[in-house]
Amino acid sequence: MKKYDRPATLTEQLRDGNLFAEQCPSRDVLKHVTSRWGVLILLALRDGTHRFSELRRKMGGVSEKMLSQSLQWLEQDGFINRVSYPVVPPHVEYSLTPLGEQVSEKVADLADWIELNLPQVLAVRDERAA
Repeated sequence: MKKYDRPATLTEQLRDGNLFAEQCPSRDVLKHVTSRWGVLILLALRDGTHRFSELRRKMGGVSEKMLSQSLQWLEQDGFINRVSYPVVPPHVEYSLTPLGEQVSEKVADLADWIELNLPQVLAVRDERAA
């Protein structure tokens, strides 16, 4: 087993096979960050603190249950802060932690790459569908 002076990168982990191990704890984190709603939550919170209803409106198409579950996963992983204010009606705000800012930057890079290359991806889809 190799020892790194720093945590292994995703590329190194894939090369070394750690993410392919069934019990690898990185899998859960990867699942939460790259889930359909996890990605959008991380991108939305890059713009600043949001309330639950603001996130739901901004993301479009997400159920309350899935948004709540995704927020809980990201909070448990240390990527987002949840602040609940004891008022009526309940007021809860979500924001990125320093760790969340780091991972959201990586997610934003991926989203930017997708947007930049979307015409090519769609062209290939059309070719293969024909």
